[in-house]
Amino acid sequence: MMKKPKIPNLDIIKDQAKRLRTTLLETNGEAVSHSQSLEILAHQYGFKDWNVLHAAIGNRPPECPVEMGDHVKGRYLSQEFEAEVRGVEALGPDRYRLTLHFDEPVDVVTFESFSAMRQRVHCNVDASGKTIEKTSDGRPQVQLHL
Repeated sequence: MMKKPKIPNLDIIKDQAKRLRTTLLETNGEAVSHSQSLEILAHQYGFKDWNVLHAAIGNRPPECPVEMGDHVKGRYLSQEFEAEVRGVEALGPDRYRLTLHFDEPVDVVTFESFSAMRQRVHCNVDASGKTIEKTSDGRPQVQLHL
């Protein structure tokens, strides 16, 4: 049995249906309705029909920008890092809790006479890979380079 491709959220599917309608009209002169283009997409994603695809999608938010096991780069408390994503948890629309394991520990203290190294951190990011929480200079505590 063929594995179904990863399906995007509802807004992306509807946008794909609009583009499919436009492409079919411009290239083949074939006019299809929006519902017909949704049915075509449902079949392409391996579903019986649009209703089954819609039920599978639900009204879920856009996908998290990273997946468990991904290797990412970014800034943590203004320090550059490379890390493996060890955990991903959806917190709500466009909010995700990540567990990052840094390749090299990051010193989170800027004083020369003191240091505090971190190798694993938890952070809550939005779909752009930024935390809402800011440092004292107004930068996100974590910023992934996506």
